[in-house]
Amino acid sequence: MVGCLSKGFDIKQLRPSDLTPVAAPRAIGAVALALAPRGGATRVANLRQSGCLKCILPRVFGPQAEAVVVNTAGGVTGGDDLDLRITLAGGSDVRVTTQAAERIYRSADGTPGRIATRVEVGAGARLHWLPQETILFDRAALDRRLHISLAPDARLLAVETHVMGRAAMGEVVHDLALHDRIAVDRVGVPLVRDGVRLHGDADAVLAAAATGGGAGAIATLIYVAPDAAAQLPAIRAMLPETAGVSLRGEDTLLLRALAPDSLSLRRGMIPVLERLATHSLPSVWRL
Repeated sequence: MVGCLSKGFDIKQLRPSDLTPVAAPRAIGAVALALAPRGGATRVANLRQSGCLKCILPRVFGPQAEAVVVNTAGGVTGGDDLDLRITLAGGSDVRVTTQAAERIYRSADGTPGRIATRVEVGAGARLHWLPQETILFDRAALDRRLHISLAPDARLLAVETHVMGRAAMGEVVHDLALHDRIAVDRVGVPLVRDGVRLHGDADAVLAAAATGGGAGAIATLIYVAPDAAAQLPAIRAMLPETAGVSLRGEDTLLLRALAPDSLSLRRGMIPVLERLATHSLPSVWRL
């Protein structure tokens, strides 16, 4: 990059050795959101946002608030850094979603993009964590952590989805560096620890019968509520052969579902989410 040229300088005389390499711009964003009950509904107590990460809170008629996370960078690539912190005061009722599917693009040098999310759910509060799918493109690199801390009587419905390219576009992911971790605790005691580490040819790995059976989309659902055990038989009856659910504790369900593509997966997950959600799903989830 040349900031200033002297009068009469001929740019055609420039040689590659005359240019100083400039690092590619990186997207950095952070959101800190606090919500609390007030006047019979959950409302914003504090909101700080910076960089490419934003939070929109549309007006919702009813006791449950909705927060929509927006990445104005349009996706994540190598070196990007996104940080989300959400605090729900006791008695809050909140659903969190995203404006669109998060796209993880090719990393030019293999450096992973980083997404870190931490949510504190207070006494008697309820969180519906319902982001749209994460689409991973060929040569993508992602390091992501989701940590949800629950008070003793807090409730949770959470779903995370990985999609390997866009099936409608014929995309195949042969080179991927994915490290994704989910941790759910209750007062510091682990309820769920779930992680995915997939490095190399994702298409070949998921083609094997013991790993994905040819799946191109994978969803993980976590449900923590007093009626978890009672919900288990009905949820099992709703699932296809490529999905399974188990009781991980007296009030904790863990579900994994596989499908050929994101549309098929969403069609199968929406009835389950509608059964477990105490309110309607965000409008962005409607087919």
